[in-house]
Amino acid sequence: MNKRQLLLATILTTATSGAASAQEVLTVGGYGGSFETLMKELIIPQFEEANDVTITFVPGNSTENLARLQAQQSAQELDVVILDDGPMYQADALGFCAPIEDAPVYADIYDIARLSDNAVGVGFVATGFAYNAEWFEREGWEPPKSWEDLADPKYEQILSVPPISNTYGLHTLVMMARLNGGGEDNIDPGFEAMANDVSPNVLVFEPSSGRMSELFQSEEIALSIWGSGRTKSLADTGFPAKFAYPQEGAVALMLAACPVVDSDVPEKAQAFMQYLLDPEIQVRIGDAMGAGPVNTTSELPPELAEVLPYGDKIDDLLAVDWDVINPARQEWTARWAREVER
Repeated sequence: MNKRQLLLATILTTATSGAASAQEVLTVGGYGGSFETLMKELIIPQFEEANDVTITFVPGNSTENLARLQAQQSAQELDVVILDDGPMYQADALGFCAPIEDAPVYADIYDIARLSDNAVGVGFVATGFAYNAEWFEREGWEPPKSWEDLADPKYEQILSVPPISNTYGLHTLVMMARLNGGGEDNIDPGFEAMANDVSPNVLVFEPSSGRMSELFQSEEIALSIWGSGRTKSLADTGFPAKFAYPQEGAVALMLAACPVVDSDVPEKAQAFMQYLLDPEIQVRIGDAMGAGPVNTTSELPPELAEVLPYGDKIDDLLAVDWDVINPARQEWTARWAREVER
C-alpha cells in the first residue's frame, strides 16, 4: 500500500469510527440560574451516562422558552421543555407537546400534577407569604395567616407583591378575587381589592427574585407574596426568611415538563421525562430548588419536609384555572397597569 492509499484508509477509518461513536443529542429547555446549575451538576450527568446520550441545556425563563417553541415550530430545537404550569398549558394548547408514553413511574404521581396527556408537573412550589422572622418578632407580630392580611395597615410600605406578569402576582389577584366573591370567571372583585386595599401597602411590585431578596436583606420590606422555593433559597443564605401558608390555602405553582413534538430523539425525550420523576431525582430537585416532590413515594429529610409542599400540605394546595386565565391574561395585564400599579 502506497502512502496515498494508506492516508485514504486512515481517513476512512477515522470517519467511520467517529460516526459509530457519535452520541445522540437531547436538547432540554429550562430555567437558568440555580436551576441550570442543578441540572448540569446533579441531574444531567447521571442520565447521560445511563442512556448513552449528550444533553444540551438551553436556559431561559418560561416566557422565553415558550417564545422559542413558537419561533421554531417548523423545526423545533428542543426535545424536552420545562416551564411554569401556566405557560405549559399554553404550550400544550398550541400543540407543542407530544403525548407522554405510559410508564410505571406515572402511577406514583399526584393527580394534581397530571396536567394533561402531554404534560406533567415535576415539582411543587407553593405561593404564599415570605416574611422576615426577626422583624416580626421585633414588632411582636404573629406570622401572616390570611390573604386578607395584605390589606393590614401595619404593612404599609413594607410589603412587596410581584406584578401580574409574574405567576406569584397573578395568584394574588385570583385569590383576592375569590375572597371577595369572584374568581377567575369574575376577576373584578380582585382588581378592586388589589387597587383599593392592597396597593397602598405595597412599596414596589417587584418581578425579579434577585431584587426581592435585596429588598428583604436591606430591610426595605418585611413581607412579600413569594414562592416556598424562593423563600428557602433566601433562608439558605442565612437570612431569617420564613414561609407561611395562608389559612385559605397556598396556590400551587408547578414546574412542569413535556416532550416536544417532532423530536428527532423521541425515545430519549420520553426517558428523560421519566427520569425527572424518579423518587431520588425528585429529592435532589427539592433540595436544590425548593420544589416539593410530585412523586408520592419520594421521602424528604425532615428539614426539607418542614418547609416544602410535601405530604399533607399537598392536599391543601389550590389550583387556578389556566384555561380561563391564559386567554384573558393580556387584557388583565393592561388593566393591572392602569388600576393597580397606577
